[in-house]
Amino acid sequence: MDMTGLTRFIGGLALFLYGMHVLGEGLAKLSGGKLEGVLSKMTDSPLKGVLLGAGVTAVIQSSSATTVMVVGFVNGGIMQLRQAVGIILGANIGTTITSWILSLSGIQSDTLFLQLLKPETFAPIAAMVGVSFLMFGCSEQKKELGGILAGFAILMTGMDTMSAAVAPLRDVPQFTRLFAAFSNPVMGMLAGAVLTAIIQSSSASVGILQALCAAGTIPYAAAIPIILGQNIGTCITALLSSIGASTNGRRAAFIHLYFNLIGTAIFLPVVYLLRYLFPVALFHQAATPAAIALIHSCFNVSTVLLLLPFSYKLVALARLSVPDKAYCGAPEQS
Repeated sequence: MDMTGLTRFIGGLALFLYGMHVLGEGLAKLSGGKLEGVLSKMTDSPLKGVLLGAGVTAVIQSSSATTVMVVGFVNGGIMQLRQAVGIILGANIGTTITSWILSLSGIQSDTLFLQLLKPETFAPIAAMVGVSFLMFGCSEQKKELGGILAGFAILMTGMDTMSAAVAPLRDVPQFTRLFAAFSNPVMGMLAGAVLTAIIQSSSASVGILQALCAAGTIPYAAAIPIILGQNIGTCITALLSSIGASTNGRRAAFIHLYFNLIGTAIFLPVVYLLRYLFPVALFHQAATPAAIALIHSCFNVSTVLLLLPFSYKLVALARLSVPDKAYCGAPEQS
């Protein structure tokens, strides 16, 4: 990749991140600030919490934002720790929606309906409608809707720009060998975790991975551990938000971390045991954006199903990690 290609990729990444920010901000404004109240009330059972966390995260497209809000509620005493567990688990499911939307760029069909679903088709339309609402909308609600549509268009434009910038890399042997090294599960997880921790968004880092996969540069054997690492890396935002928080606020952040660590510790050995027992060519084939979305969803959904019955054990584990005496003040209710 030359300097021009690198500049295009960085520019596309900037648009992608900014589009996600504008989209989430517009959706939060359109909701009228009621998300916080809903989160604090509809959590009388872990299953309801999972559904609520998934729904809210699908709307604002950021599991980090949902988890940070939960840390804030727990820190402020609005929500008890056991109520927060379900929402944190559900947030990991809701964040997979973005990867499915981005995977639509891989649709191959001449059908008009399927062509309209492709981002390069409806993103310009969303941009035109959104900018029209922003410039000429008479009501505040229309302007907020315009911001949502414009944010989505910016996000998709950034995704397309990144994909176009990395496309030539498929013919560069050095780059192919670099990502082949990520077939080592530990290296792959570290790469995914570090990238996601830097940009503090698993949706964004999964989008970057999908852009690279669209160029046909990453095999499944490398993509799987990278995805698992991305889920771990996204925990950095909640951990940072818990600095200086109450004991239970920090415990909520640790629950998010433990969810992904335990899920990875279970999921990765199973995948590679199956690879060893049933060696197939699939692991060496280039992953697709749709496959990345599927793997991302399977990991998060299966981990939630596995850990939901043990949600109170996660609370106990968090309490062991952050004992009451570690924070000034009296022991808190959890």
